[in-house]
Amino acid sequence: MSALLIIAHGSRRAESNEEIKALTAQVASRANEHFDLVECAFLELAEPLIPDGVNSLVDQGAKSIVVVPYFLAKGAHVRDDIPEAVALAQAAHPNITITVSNYFGAAEIVPDALTELAIAATAQ
Repeated sequence: MSALLIIAHGSRRAESNEEIKALTAQVASRANEHFDLVECAFLELAEPLIPDGVNSLVDQGAKSIVVVPYFLAKGAHVRDDIPEAVALAQAAHPNITITVSNYFGAAEIVPDALTELAIAATAQ
């Protein structure tokens, strides 16, 4: 069983964390041909944290997990913190394949999305 785990920073504002959960539900509806399970987890400040997110997917039967950092730039969280948290989760589940994808900001579609947002703002 394959799974996708979207990692966001986490916020003290519950509304921000709920936005990530809503986005995750939208991704789940689009990615269901590729992933049996789609969930989100947070680096800090909100739950579930990364290890808990991995544990949840494993408990549901995931045998492979793709982790997608939902971050715009390759700062310390993307470069160090997320890989460290994933390595700890991997050590706790040695029979599960966990792969970390590139971070969101590196996606080729980001410039187009930013352009669309700007164009939409001028139309208002």
